[in-house]
Parts: sequence; C-alpha cells; structure tokens
Amino acid sequence: MLLETRVHAALGPADSEALSRRLLDALKRYEPACVGFYWPLPGEFDARAAIAIWLAPGGQRQASLPVVRTRGEALEFHAWAPDTPMKTGHHRIPEPVPQEVVVPDLLFVPCVGFDAQGYRLGYGGGYYDRTLASWPGKKKPITIGVACEACRIDALQREAHDIPLDMIVTEAACYPEQAQQAN
Repeated sequence: MLLETRVHAALGPADSEALSRRLLDALKRYEPACVGFYWPLPGEFDARAAIAIWLAPGGQRQASLPVVRTRGEALEFHAWAPDTPMKTGHHRIPEPVPQEVVVPDLLFVPCVGFDAQGYRLGYGGGYYDRTLASWPGKKKPITIGVACEACRIDALQREAHDIPLDMIVTEAACYPEQAQQAN
C-alpha cells in the first residue's frame, strides 16, 4: 500500500526542488567527505542533480552508489560522478562500471514509508539494515532517509534488526522534529 501511495504521490517540480534543498542543507550541516545515495526507482526522488551540485566545488568531495555483490549480503558502495559509466546490476538497478569501493560517512537512504521516530520501511530485502549492522570501522555513517511526506505513518511495526535513521527528509519537513529545529 505504501508503494502505491509513493507512486501516486510523485513529487511535482516544486516539491522536488524543496526536497533537493533539504538534501543540500543536510550536506552543508554534516559536511561529509563522501556521501552514499541511491539510483532512483520509479516513484522515488532522484537525488542525482542535488548530488552533482554538491560535488561541483573543489573536487575534494566524493559520491557513491550502492552495489549488491551478492543477494542477501551487505551493500558495497562504489564511487560515482555524473559522468560515470553505468551498467545494469542486481534488481536491474544501474551501478557504476568502475568498481572503486568507498566508505561513505553519510548515507541517503530511500524510504517506501517512515515514521516520525526515524524508522523506515524499504523494499523488504534488508540490505540497508545488514549494511549498517556490518559497517566497516567503528564510526557508523550519518543516515538520512529520503521520502515523500504522503508516506509518513504514525508508527511502523519494528523488527529487532531495524535500525532507526538519524534523520528523514521529505518535501515538507525533517524528522525527528529536533532535526528540523536544528536546520
């Protein structure tokens, strides 16, 4: 049902612009050296233009896209730039042809649905939960969900392995509420 809601809530130009600004505000606030984001599926917000704007100054920043090496395993993140050649990967999702593995310090995570406490519903594969649970090194990345406001629900049913995100941004707000007040 939330997938259908998200597809029908496809963001118009003004909403997409508002969501792009929120992503850029989050990047300015947290100042990551490397950001991981996702290739948009139908109905998902396309963050590529915002990431390209963020990458533009100076050349010291790096972006990456998730790659499924093996179904059911943690994701790997490969370097991406707007001119990076792409190939079709698992689940028919484009992924970078160069296989330069990077470790992002901030992740934009797609949300099918979410609640105000920072929990998200994805596609049910558990890739992000597995990835965050097995993150390399001691410092976990900042996690920011990207969603449509129409897909917010009061409370998601949670599993023991679910990990709340640090923040969720929509075209209308940031969650949890204290994240919005900090922006």
